[in-house]
Amino acid sequence: MGNTERPLSPHLQVYKPQLTAALSILHRATGVFLVIGSLLLVCWLMALSKGAESYANVQGFLGSGIGRTLLLPLVFALFYHLCNGIRHLFWDMGVGFDLETVYASGRFVVVMAAALTLITFGVAYLMRGGAL
Repeated sequence: MGNTERPLSPHLQVYKPQLTAALSILHRATGVFLVIGSLLLVCWLMALSKGAESYANVQGFLGSGIGRTLLLPLVFALFYHLCNGIRHLFWDMGVGFDLETVYASGRFVVVMAAALTLITFGVAYLMRGGAL
């Protein structure tokens, strides 16, 4: 009680940042972002059901610079959450718990999510006839 200079419990300033902690936080953040993306998907589906004019308005927004800027991290979040979920399935089976594999699989998840995001946007770009 007399020593007020030291913290009562460990906190973020005490710990060295770790890849595993960053990936865990990113998994949670992408999960939250996917909920927001689900709302966007619901809006898109509602516009589709309302008719051509509503659908064109939503498509116009999603095709705009702001819409594409929103879609890029959303697609990354989807692929990161998917790849990291598969990684967790392996952990559920008891595979990949040694420290070297944990770090390697974490890096692999980030690389795969980025690659799948770029592939998705590349295919979308080509499907639009190469037009930005």
